[in-house]
Amino acid sequence: MKVLLISMPDVVPILVHEAAVHIPNLGIASIGGNIDSHHDVFLVDLIRKRRSVKKYITKVMARIQPDLVGLSAMAWQYDTCIKIAHLIKELSPDTKIVVGGYHATLMAEEIGLTADMQWVDFLIRGEGEESCRLLVNALADGDDLATIPSLSHKVDGSFSHNNRAQNLDLETIKRPIRDKRRLTWGYHLMNAGIEALETSRGCTRSCNFCSMKNMYGRRFRAYPISRVIEDIDDIYYNLKVKSIFITDDNMVLNPTRVKKLCDAIIARNYKNLKLFVQADCMTMASNEDMVEKMAQAGFKSVFLGIENGSKKNLSIAGKGDIVKASQQAIANCHKHGMMVIGGLIFGFPDDDADSVKENYEFFKEIEADAAYCQIITPYPKTGMRDKLLADGLITNKTDLKKYNGLWANVRTKHLSSDELQYQFWYQRQVVLGWWNPPTSVRKQGRLWIWIWVYLMKPILKMRYRRIMKKIGWKGRFRQDIQRLEKMNYFKDLEGY
Repeated sequence: MKVLLISMPDVVPILVHEAAVHIPNLGIASIGGNIDSHHDVFLVDLIRKRRSVKKYITKVMARIQPDLVGLSAMAWQYDTCIKIAHLIKELSPDTKIVVGGYHATLMAEEIGLTADMQWVDFLIRGEGEESCRLLVNALADGDDLATIPSLSHKVDGSFSHNNRAQNLDLETIKRPIRDKRRLTWGYHLMNAGIEALETSRGCTRSCNFCSMKNMYGRRFRAYPISRVIEDIDDIYYNLKVKSIFITDDNMVLNPTRVKKLCDAIIARNYKNLKLFVQADCMTMASNEDMVEKMAQAGFKSVFLGIENGSKKNLSIAGKGDIVKASQQAIANCHKHGMMVIGGLIFGFPDDDADSVKENYEFFKEIEADAAYCQIITPYPKTGMRDKLLADGLITNKTDLKKYNGLWANVRTKHLSSDELQYQFWYQRQVVLGWWNPPTSVRKQGRLWIWIWVYLMKPILKMRYRRIMKKIGWKGRFRQDIQRLEKMNYFKDLEGY
């Protein structure tokens, strides 16, 4: 069989411009790498084809003529996913379509009852490597679909949902596709190439705004260290890429393993390897020896879920009191030369304009290097959604295209959605201001830092001074919102 796996073009520029960072989708690469070798598998990352989605898909479909197309989508990408499924069925009615990812996992029963499913033949819930492999083999051999775990399939026109599979043994998963079967290229972080790898899956933390436990349960599983090294070798030596984003939900949950992995990386003596990772504050704060070892192994930047400076808001989020841990984690990272990107969340029930301002001020006080700011999003099947629904604070219950952290889908007891959206934007401009890269960051990317500091920032400052004279803060806010609203609008998919 010919199988084409596609990830969505929708992006979220919460940290930098949407064109500045394009990281390959590791999910479809892993699923493709685990389909049996006698099938032909191809990958398309539409993040690299945002300006010509329909044209590109039409060309690829005509060239490959796949028997099965797999689409992967988050909740906020699902609208685009269905439009693409419609397009594919129009181009090739006999091609089967399977949809997987977070939204299909969390909402399979609900979306299985919608009219959208006329364009979709199958859903896969949870981890897709084994279920997709079995589906491809069953379609090729005419086997019974009812035996495939985690598969949803049509029976007499309605979806039947097979029992959910157990979590996979990561030792059995083959490495992802990174060769010529990947039809889209040019992945980058600023001016450098970047690839992605996974060293573990799952998280044991109790954050109630996160969908992770619905995907994997509150479990942490790790790949063998030898497999991780093989992945790095593939990226470093075969693709000649030295920057790697580690997609793990929380890589550092087992500090002993992290140190062993770092020792293995150090032993390989990679030159100029740059690793980027996500981690929790508690572990990074209480294990400085692990942080030091990570820095020695080439970890240059870490994303920390700091979330909020208010103990009350942290409690609502299921985070516990991590304020002191956040400060210590940042201090540990800075001591060993690692950049910190701090995650902030706004829009808790008691937030007012002062609360929003104070959270940004808290971020400045703890001296993180860059902010990844989001508004609370009531993701389906999360504890946070249940609480916000019960309190009557969700103002957008159905337009999932805005469920990406960028938009105010909620109100607070003191701010309407529109007011929250404005304060979220305005206080960032006033309190955080223009980004000034710290010394440790300047050393990591001299070219793009130079471009930002000496070219882009002065030009933008001059431009915005003129804008402010003409239209003020409110006018500038409206301009930014209008730009962001167009960001994931794909004109050539109109009508699907």
